[in-house]
Amino acid sequence: MHLTRFRVNSARPGARRLLSSPQSLHAAVMSSFPTVLPSDSDCPRVLWRVDHNARAEVFLYVVSPTRPDMTHLVEQAGWPAAATDPETPGWQSRPYTPFLDKLTAGTVWAFRLTANPIHFARRKDGEPTKRTAHQTSHHQQRWLIERQERSGFRIIEKPPERRLLPHGTTHQGHAHHGDQYELTVRDRRDLAFTKGSATKEAVRLVTVTYDGVLEVTDPAALRRTLTQGLGKAKAYGCGLMTLAPAATTQGRA
Repeated sequence: MHLTRFRVNSARPGARRLLSSPQSLHAAVMSSFPTVLPSDSDCPRVLWRVDHNARAEVFLYVVSPTRPDMTHLVEQAGWPAAATDPETPGWQSRPYTPFLDKLTAGTVWAFRLTANPIHFARRKDGEPTKRTAHQTSHHQQRWLIERQERSGFRIIEKPPERRLLPHGTTHQGHAHHGDQYELTVRDRRDLAFTKGSATKEAVRLVTVTYDGVLEVTDPAALRRTLTQGLGKAKAYGCGLMTLAPAATTQGRA
């Protein structure tokens, strides 16, 4: 496995076109692997995510089974002249497996995840359930909390003295997690685009980014989460969780 970071030159027209179309960016990411053909439906899972840290600081992260070649992305959305040096091709890629193998239960990490939090609901009795996006930050947060155990981690809870909401606060009859955990939900994006050049199938997604602090509870399950993704819409920049050292991390990998 490899983890790759590509800095996007947001001043270039090609970059703006890619950032405005998850379908185009997915195709560009998959074109980074010369052995993967567009018609190959059994290709290995490739996860990607765009982080908009600031207007001029946009990064593309990719987790993939093999090392990518992003020359075409440099030409479209990078700094081609600066990438002429073979030592600095315009992206950084490193083996991911050594880090994954060192994950141990009880260690604490900061994490980031962009996801498509959904549920299945019906508008009235007798109708089939329909995939529906969670609309509020409360429900979006609960979506992740409900998946933490089977995904191999536990989101750290805030100490009581740091909580702004009193213990036992409820929202529409449900326990409200808004201030219980070291977790924020931000950068909501409502995406609408067409899928495929022939069918022109309409796709609508709601994505959000989670920032928080977690404790590893099941290293094997967390490795699966980090390499296979979490939730739906993985082809469109969702599902990729990354870890970074936290102030309370017990070790380094």
